[in-house]
Amino acid sequence: MAKSALGRGLSALLPDEDSPESSQPGQKTGGKTGAGTETGGRGAEILVKMEKLRPNPGQPRRRFEKAELEELAASIKQHGVIQPVIAEKNGQGNYVIIAGERRCRAAAMAGLAEVPVLLRSYSEQKRLEVALVENLHRSDLNPIEEAAAYKQLMDSAGLSQEEAAERVGKNRSTVANALRLLKLPSRIKEALEEGVISAGHARAILSLSKGADQETLFSEVRDKGISVRAAEKRAAQLNAGAAGNTGGKNAGPGGKKDPEIKAMEEKFIRVLGTKVTINGGLKRGRIEIDYYSMDDLDRLLSLLDR
Repeated sequence: MAKSALGRGLSALLPDEDSPESSQPGQKTGGKTGAGTETGGRGAEILVKMEKLRPNPGQPRRRFEKAELEELAASIKQHGVIQPVIAEKNGQGNYVIIAGERRCRAAAMAGLAEVPVLLRSYSEQKRLEVALVENLHRSDLNPIEEAAAYKQLMDSAGLSQEEAAERVGKNRSTVANALRLLKLPSRIKEALEEGVISAGHARAILSLSKGADQETLFSEVRDKGISVRAAEKRAAQLNAGAAGNTGGKNAGPGGKKDPEIKAMEEKFIRVLGTKVTINGGLKRGRIEIDYYSMDDLDRLLSLLDR
């Protein structure tokens, strides 16, 4: 499957500077009233009144940090809106924002009455792709928003993980790892959205096979502020406890696992992000790797492709 232009970033969606569609004579793009106000067809850059702009229902980003908006608003007051918002007419005299909602919010905070808009017309699927790519290439989405956007794109277009990754210019493993975050318990997902824990912490929590162990590790990360590395080690300990002592060939004195085998087992768990059990000794044995869904198995396979 050929990679879409979306994979090259938002610039691939915009016309070249010397293209006749890139601007119209006499227009201004700083947010002040100009000759181009609400005129022009597809591809034309126009000025649109703020009250006529509507949010994109498929906008992947749900959280807009006030401090970041205030910083952008201060820049807009000084320099205007440098990059136009991408929008399309909705047939009711208004415009739906395809990409640039954050700029619109900041422009409103800066007191602008109008913003420069580049007119486009996309299918519902393409609108989602554009909004997703804009946010991804600016690192504007939190991990849960990103994962939900991938899922929405896959569901709406019937895409596989690999196809979705190609559409947005990401590695398949990146998409697979993001989608796994949606399996977290609700309150842990909320903590990830709010920045209480990181995506690395979340993946360590997901490597645990028991819900009770996930809650235990989440509480330790939240309350003690332990690092991702420490969370991975703790997850390995909890998984080992869940597996119990096998008392088999890999057991040392007193029925405990050989320390070297134990260390190898913990490294497997950290790297693969799932429960791994080594049954055997230093010369021979068997490695068991747990997976919990087809997506999880697909993710493990993608790790082997690296």
